[in-house]
Amino acid sequence: MKWNLRLTAANKGVWKASELQRSLAEHGLVISAGKMSGLWSGHPVSLKLEDLDVICVVLGCEIGDLLIPEPGKVSRPGQQSEGREAAVGATVAPVVVPKRRDGRSLPPM
Repeated sequence: MKWNLRLTAANKGVWKASELQRSLAEHGLVISAGKMSGLWSGHPVSLKLEDLDVICVVLGCEIGDLLIPEPGKVSRPGQQSEGREAAVGATVAPVVVPKRRDGRSLPPM
């Protein structure tokens, strides 16, 4: 998911994090400066569903305006997705094969 608070707020005429923080506090959601910075910068650590409700009310938006799905970043086990591959780079980690300490081979898989 992509967090889209800053653009959504700008579309509603809110240009500063402090302005949004004050509006949220007026609706009963008091957010620390650190957490507000995370929300505004696009990298929230965590967010309660109740807080999302307040943000949507204050901005007059829908949840789909704040959270944008990124299905291309989802991969099946054993596959790398496009987004993660770009983050990791072109290198692929070597496969680790367990070995017994006594030198005997492991049973077939």
